[in-house]
Amino acid sequence: MTDSLDVAVNQQGLHTLEVDDRFEADGSFVVKLINHGEATHVHLHLGDDLSEVARLEASNHYVESGRSRRVRVRALEPDEWPADTVRGKLKVVVAHGNTRRFVDVVFDRTTDDDHVEIDPELAASGSSASGSGSGSGSGSRSTAGAGTSALRLIPVAALGLVAVLLATGALVGTEVDLALGGFAVAAAALCAATAYLL
Repeated sequence: MTDSLDVAVNQQGLHTLEVDDRFEADGSFVVKLINHGEATHVHLHLGDDLSEVARLEASNHYVESGRSRRVRVRALEPDEWPADTVRGKLKVVVAHGNTRRFVDVVFDRTTDDDHVEIDPELAASGSSASGSGSGSGSGSRSTAGAGTSALRLIPVAALGLVAVLLATGALVGTEVDLALGGFAVAAAALCAATAYLL
């Protein structure tokens, strides 16, 4: 989105106006009045819908011949808007109302910055999981996954601890070295298998 709306005054002749029919903004912006002819007054007016979220510095603006003037349209912070999108009319007038143009102004606080890219591989695995699941939403599935992943580490840690204790016992004892060593190897194998499956 641009932050400047250009208005060409007197470009096609005296008291003519050229301006885009539509303008989008996600906050405050500038109306740039560019006078290509004789000095003139330009009147700007925000419609009622736009006035809920924006204000003009002033309504009447004198623009000298061959000069330009920037008029600031100050908008409220987007979280203070009554909706995500606010639409209304900006009226531009010259020659005491004989020439007027209306611009559809759209204030939109939803931007592409909010768009989240999803890895195609993750999307594919998520869709296959949802197809075989019980129909619960993706939000609950991701929350449950975060909670259960920590629980899945408990058996791995427990088996690892058992393996360390058995190995320690094997080093200390003399008569049951082979038995304890065998148990230690089995526990370590179970630990590795559990970690692989998780």
